[in-house]
Amino acid sequence: MAKKPVAQNTGNQAPAISGNVMFYKNPQPLTKENHSKFGVKAVDRPFEFMADQHFLPMTAPEFGSAAASMPIIFAGEEKAPLAVMGIRQEENLFVQEGQYNQDYYMPAFARRYPFVLAGDKANDRFIVCVDTEAECVTDKSPKETFFDKDDTSAFTKEAFQFLQNYERDRQATAKMIEDFKAADLFESKVMNFRGNNPDGSEAPLQKIADYFAVSEEKMKALPAEKLKEFSDKGYLAVAHAHLVSLGNWQRLVNMTLRRQAAKSAA
Repeated sequence: MAKKPVAQNTGNQAPAISGNVMFYKNPQPLTKENHSKFGVKAVDRPFEFMADQHFLPMTAPEFGSAAASMPIIFAGEEKAPLAVMGIRQEENLFVQEGQYNQDYYMPAFARRYPFVLAGDKANDRFIVCVDTEAECVTDKSPKETFFDKDDTSAFTKEAFQFLQNYERDRQATAKMIEDFKAADLFESKVMNFRGNNPDGSEAPLQKIADYFAVSEEKMKALPAEKLKEFSDKGYLAVAHAHLVSLGNWQRLVNMTLRRQAAKSAA
């Protein structure tokens, strides 16, 4: 059974939080004692927090929805699945002036913000944390509060459920990747990009990313019983969505060139 996320509702000292999570500045355990008046408010640039992130983590259940929007790759020794959201450092092509382009899928990693889970190993559970330095978090007349009298609010309960689902999906994704590794399905890939210089001439070829992809040939060569196992687990659907998603590299190149042209014109 998956461990349930909890908020700290007692006067006990909350567990210390260590480590860094992408775009979280100051995640703190959510407690009634410290955050009874806190909640979230509407802000003018709600997605500015992810504007400089050109990669975002993904979970396997998201691949199908994201495949039509952006490339999904596997990176590093751990083969971590990532949504590619830009081909230049610190540029998210799906965010402009703090707004997210709603024509495209947004990874759950970003949708859970400003909430996040932290492991409480001593008690074998997850603690719900909130980034207290997020622009949307406030203790001044919030639109949605974190607590309602002595209990967490409906808004927070919904966030808890989202976090629990995300953690379940993350763990399932880690298991899938281990199974893919054991079956030797990954192959290394390189993506290059060639833009234009300010004078309109062709710029030198630039490497965007070294990454790993599922090999279609290796997948087809799996024994029948392994193919059936992977099909029953939903792995083949995930792998096919990943392969389809790689067709979006050209979209990112085109979006980059258009943004570059707009900046030059300005």
